[in-house]
Amino acid sequence: MRTLRPAAMKALDWIERHGDPDGDGYLEYQTRSTEGLVNQCWKDSWNSILFTDGTVAKGPIATCEIQGYAYDARIRTARLAREIWDDASLADRLEHEAATLRERFNRDYWIDACGYYAIALDGEKRQVDAMSSNVGHLLWSGIVPNDRATLLVKRLMSPEMFTGWGIRTMSARDAGYNPIEYHNGTIWPHDTAFIAEGMRRYGHREQASHLALMVIQAAEAFEYRLPEVFAGFPREETGAPVDYPTASRPQAWAAGAPLLALRTALGLDAVDGKLRIDPHLSEGWGQVRLENIPIGMREPAALSR
Repeated sequence: MRTLRPAAMKALDWIERHGDPDGDGYLEYQTRSTEGLVNQCWKDSWNSILFTDGTVAKGPIATCEIQGYAYDARIRTARLAREIWDDASLADRLEHEAATLRERFNRDYWIDACGYYAIALDGEKRQVDAMSSNVGHLLWSGIVPNDRATLLVKRLMSPEMFTGWGIRTMSARDAGYNPIEYHNGTIWPHDTAFIAEGMRRYGHREQASHLALMVIQAAEAFEYRLPEVFAGFPREETGAPVDYPTASRPQAWAAGAPLLALRTALGLDAVDGKLRIDPHLSEGWGQVRLENIPIGMREPAALSR
């Protein structure tokens, strides 16, 4: 990990200078090409960042989840600085920056009237107020206070967002919602897996385990070759997940989603060089057995629950 310090410092420099061109403390993007992507977050379709009335947000765009990633990057790098690089001053600076970002973010992105975070700030620093799965990534990054985390979990698990197969990218209540629109109502397995792990982080183990199980069941329905995305129709209406016609299949981050789902449900964490397991299996999991789990340089282990 010591050899990675130069790369980590360059990444931090990019976050602090190039990723924030107007100096407001938030990472933002705007294409400089007539042929470039309008949106450069993971939801990179042209109409993925919408107001609740369906209006397309104009850039520069600062999406909420990217601010969470920047917060988490500072926290994790501070730990490296303190525990591996023996640089307490760098760790102190990064922890201070993370705390400042967390405070400002929760002031600027939280929409009191709605009880959730804006998907983004637009070019005029207005809150883009569609309810989206992006807010679930904030749980994963840890930038959310505990009381607001509870509100987010409840909203994400409500019928407007949760279909029975996963979390929709956009609320069924918003004007831009379409269950077969690429980023405005579909389900992306990696998205749901991140959200489930975020719920575990905040202690919502039952909801996290149930979401993780839905990822596994969706994988089974697709013969264990999850596509990048599938339609956001309610499970009770279709009985099976509905294909998105042009979805990539297989696709790398979809293939990784069941692995994260298993980690979430089983509470698998590497702590001080040891593998810790703290399972919480919601109804429907049945028996779970993992074999050939490498732990550092030790022999692979087997776990059964």
